[in-house]
Amino acid sequence: MSTSMSMPLGGVQVGSYESYAQAQAAVDHLSDQKFPVENVTIIGSDLRQVERVLGRMTWGRAMGAGAASGAWWGLFVGLLLGIFAVTGTAWIGSILTGLLIGLVFGAVFGALGYAVTRGQRDFTSTSQVVASHYDVLCEAGHAERARELLARFALRG
Repeated sequence: MSTSMSMPLGGVQVGSYESYAQAQAAVDHLSDQKFPVENVTIIGSDLRQVERVLGRMTWGRAMGAGAASGAWWGLFVGLLLGIFAVTGTAWIGSILTGLLIGLVFGAVFGALGYAVTRGQRDFTSTSQVVASHYDVLCEAGHAERARELLARFALRG
């Protein structure tokens, strides 16, 4: 096992941050200062899954999302088939046909997908795993230099 892979167990904490963006900015600062960042690890602690509910799922919404997705696929297939079109009219016809068929099949499959759930999940959402804080760890031989650089970074703003 390489040193960088085993480092989280024996690394020295050189900084602790409330958000991943702050920890990432700290490591970016180390990189800007020509610090050997291959000796650094960001570890998120106290993980939790956050699911944000976006809205109600309805038949119309399920079919609409399926139709939109199917339309993109249909457009793609229509463009591919349009390569072989002899005239401009045939090219436009292949695109419109692909778009229409994709739209219909997408709506049907969206409705089927919604029907399969049988009302068990009548909402849409996004999920994300977040940590309560992020520690920046460094190999012991480089820790003092990392702390100095991060202390200057913290004073800067």
